[in-house]
Amino acid sequence: MNKLFSAFLSLFAAPRLNVREDYEKVRRMQRHLAARPIPRYRMLDRKIMSEDGGHEIPVRFFQPKQTRRDELLLFFHGGGWVTGDIESYTPACAAMADLTGCVVASVDYRLAPEHPFPAGLEDCLRATKLLLEDPSRAGLESASQVVLVGDSAGGSLAAVVSLLLRQEGHVMPGRQILLYPVTYWDHDPQTSPYASVREHGQGYRLTHTEVQDYMDLYVPDPEKRRDMRVAPLLADDMTGQPATLLIMAELDLLCDEGEAYGRALADAGTPVRMHRVEGAIHGFITLPRFARPLREAYEVIDAFLDAPIRSDPGGGTASPELPRDGRGEGHQGETT
Repeated sequence: MNKLFSAFLSLFAAPRLNVREDYEKVRRMQRHLAARPIPRYRMLDRKIMSEDGGHEIPVRFFQPKQTRRDELLLFFHGGGWVTGDIESYTPACAAMADLTGCVVASVDYRLAPEHPFPAGLEDCLRATKLLLEDPSRAGLESASQVVLVGDSAGGSLAAVVSLLLRQEGHVMPGRQILLYPVTYWDHDPQTSPYASVREHGQGYRLTHTEVQDYMDLYVPDPEKRRDMRVAPLLADDMTGQPATLLIMAELDLLCDEGEAYGRALADAGTPVRMHRVEGAIHGFITLPRFARPLREAYEVIDAFLDAPIRSDPGGGTASPELPRDGRGEGHQGETT
């Protein structure tokens, strides 16, 4: 990437904030930017009860303008486990529904620091289990029609939910789509094993300082950050995971750790497809629909969702026959 292009992209960098002090301001700003005319979206709000009965978990369903697929995309939003919610992600979820032709269900999980780890994860796991145990509640015929989707911290939550479902011997979703997920616990450029943290950890949409601040708010105890429920790349067993699409942004400090997670899944026998959006920065799923990175990502998502399902003689969750993209990055239990 040349210096002129790099300088141009830096114009789109988010204002540097003290996340620890300003997270409430960020939440208000996100909601303001996402303010929408109500008639624009076809959506339905519902609430489910937490497992302990102590609180309700809001879920917003988005109906596409034209239904083209029978899958339901169960979406966990990004925001460092601290910001983001149903309101701020409504434009992105409405676009996701229209561009995929799928119903999208967005889970409004609890946020840190008011509700630190594992509160948000518990909400996402609860919503997923209820849907998988009774798909008919969302008009589905089978749990295999459920696709877990998450971006950034939400991508981490989706990955962890799949790992926990497998650990518990639970019925699994058919697929998962992880958009530039957090998969590792250390984002200090001095100690991180990943070059992208050092190369892209400042000057763009997300900085290594901000990621570490989010992690501090989500998991105040440093020792707990090495838990696989925080850093899924540290999971001991990655077998039995749903077919996975990993989409990374080239200029994102999370790029390398996301691709490392994809390779780990492939090594464990999971069908994996990885795609890196060149010249893209973190968070591009929330860009306007005409943005090139967004269009490219949805072309890859469409191909992944259209891949035919092969029968599984072992009686487990079926997996799609993954196509190979232009960079040869379709994996079936192996990396290239």
